[in-house]
Amino acid sequence: MKPEKGDVDWAKPGLYCLRYVFIAAFLLSFASGTTTLNTATIIALAIAILIFIVALLYSTVGHAGASGYLAAMALFGVAPIVMKPTALMLNIIVALIGTIRFYRAGFFSWRTFWPLAVASIPASFIGGSLTLPDSIYKSIVGIVLLYSAVRLFFSARFVTESEDATLVPIWIAVCLGAVIGLLSGLTGVGGGIFLSPVLLLMHWTTTKETSGVAAAFILVNSVAGLLGHMSAVSFVSNDITYWAPAALIGGWIGTELGTRVLPIAGIRRWLSLVLVLAGLKLISEVALILIR
Repeated sequence: MKPEKGDVDWAKPGLYCLRYVFIAAFLLSFASGTTTLNTATIIALAIAILIFIVALLYSTVGHAGASGYLAAMALFGVAPIVMKPTALMLNIIVALIGTIRFYRAGFFSWRTFWPLAVASIPASFIGGSLTLPDSIYKSIVGIVLLYSAVRLFFSARFVTESEDATLVPIWIAVCLGAVIGLLSGLTGVGGGIFLSPVLLLMHWTTTKETSGVAAAFILVNSVAGLLGHMSAVSFVSNDITYWAPAALIGGWIGTELGTRVLPIAGIRRWLSLVLVLAGLKLISEVALILIR
């Protein structure tokens, strides 16, 4: 949807600013291997900027941004043991805001949500309690990021409200919730990037209802996954003090804009590029280990 005459097309200046932010972030990521205390603070703030952007853009469609947070941390070489719980914690902040706002706006289907959640919560807890070897974790997350990039890039074309919806069969919702929940707990994503396209493709929810259901689904999965992780390993990045406020502010703004149709397709495509680069970086690191 193009802005009408007289409206400010904020996406164009936003794109230019975003490009410089990403370029600066990539340059700083090369310095992360030789970190000094001062450089570490700069890097933490650079990641915070990326987290703010990710939270804002993802939350407009009911997602919490875990794949984007994982991408930002991967670009700067954050340890896998830190990546999962940190992404889940940021997810909880943004998904909580999204759940409340989309529910109040009337974009939520309890009948669609509950069979998904009843299976995904225990599965996500189990997945969160499992600690994978770094090479396996990086491989899985790398693939998830590449998939997320493709979804984000092509979803930028479709931002209009859809059609009528039919009820999802309960047994299918239970099975789907269990699979996505387990993957969510293992990797640190909330599962919305997997759930949303299925709901829309099968016409089980309208576009706006998908946002509301996805936000609540991500919230319960992230809480369960984090609790599962903490039951086995209690470790979160100290930089959460920078990153949590960034996610909170970005999620607050994004969910405020989420009930409108906005010209943000170009920005989403730039964000998909970040996911691709981060995914390729993780997979290349695993490939180098295997070659050695």
